[in-house]
Amino acid sequence: MNTTPTNHRPISIRPTAVAGSFYPKDANQLSNMLDDYLAVDAIDIKAPKAIIAPHAGYIYSGQTAASVYSVIEKSRAQVTRVVLLGPTHRVSVNGIALATNTHFATPLGNVSINTVALNELEQKYSYIQFLDAAHEQEHSLEVHLPFLQKVLSDFTLIPLLIGNAEPKQVEEVLNELWGGDETLIVISSDLSHFLDYETACKTDSETTHLIENFEYQKIGSHQACGCMPMRGLLKLAQNKNMSIQTLDLRNSGDTAGTKDRVVGYGSYALFENRILNDADKEFVFNVIHKSIEQGLQSGNAYKPETKNIKGNLKENYAVFITLKLHSQLRGCIGTTEAHMPLIDAVAQYAYAAAFSDPRFKALTAEEYKQVDISLSILTPAVPLAFNDEQDLLNKIRPDIDGLIISKGNARATFLPVVWESIKKPKQFLDELKRKAGINPTDTPEKVWRYTAEYYS
Repeated sequence: MNTTPTNHRPISIRPTAVAGSFYPKDANQLSNMLDDYLAVDAIDIKAPKAIIAPHAGYIYSGQTAASVYSVIEKSRAQVTRVVLLGPTHRVSVNGIALATNTHFATPLGNVSINTVALNELEQKYSYIQFLDAAHEQEHSLEVHLPFLQKVLSDFTLIPLLIGNAEPKQVEEVLNELWGGDETLIVISSDLSHFLDYETACKTDSETTHLIENFEYQKIGSHQACGCMPMRGLLKLAQNKNMSIQTLDLRNSGDTAGTKDRVVGYGSYALFENRILNDADKEFVFNVIHKSIEQGLQSGNAYKPETKNIKGNLKENYAVFITLKLHSQLRGCIGTTEAHMPLIDAVAQYAYAAAFSDPRFKALTAEEYKQVDISLSILTPAVPLAFNDEQDLLNKIRPDIDGLIISKGNARATFLPVVWESIKKPKQFLDELKRKAGINPTDTPEKVWRYTAEYYS
């Protein structure tokens, strides 16, 4: 386990609070218990981007948690950062509470905290604060650490305790920390509490239906004690067009408790439905580079051989190719209409972005050595109904939506990636009007929105 501090903060270790009660205090006993739980055959699914798992004593919920952690074990060499969110049980918190510690201890060793990330969050969001008192006796995060230590190799932790926070706030923070394949999101939550067995089974089944359908608005504290972090994840997952699979659902009456007052436990895996897998991405970027290189050499776009192309590469997609030089835009060309196979589109628009963007001179060979290239694959654009401009601004989703606006013959689009430099919906819309040639005081007649998968 990584024991190196992530910045120059003096080493400060949060000791275990529930070792010896929620799980064994002896390292060997704990390790053997986890081995037994994880020995079950892992469900044959791809590695998830995010999971929801319970946080009760191991004799009650350990097997349910293991059903999803056994799948995470497939990502052992890949995941190097874990974002762990759980509810507060002992200390009232407005917003989100961070710990000042550099490490969290378990009987299996110390887990290194990504203190740089925590400092950045605290500085950026007004609803995030350092509050060690909230972490000192809290079990909702701690019980996950031994599982993570067992199934992953070397990782740093970003522990967040969610108090009274809106789904949009949790969504915002998760989107900030989302990362790539190196980042795993873990939501800690039990389900219903202290109902009789039959009522609990019915209630937890209904809650699972809500989770599977991303109906986060209907999930409250009676359905899940970790409803606050859970709702934020489900809101973001819905916007990201993710899929979800229930891996286990049971309660303490099924494990080590009586059936008159039970606590429910569920484990769920959430997946990014990426259009390009790693092999396809490598192939696509080879085509992008060949198209630009051939343009530099002969002035023509590269035409890839498509005879043996399969899967999503031969499906029609709307794409944009973006070039940046020293973090400044150097070319961006594409289409919002899916009118040609993906592999042909990237070849054509890579050439166009490099040599045909009317805002820039043709890319030079020297610039090509330094340029950063990204690909956006767009979902179909759908009309966005609105009553007036304020209503439109309220419906725009920062960091998620790409927009197409039109008024008369004026029309323009901004990709979702533009949110990296424009943070506010009004500024986003005003700049898009300027791009389209629409008067800043006018309201667009029609608006469409779409999302995009981003590859670089």
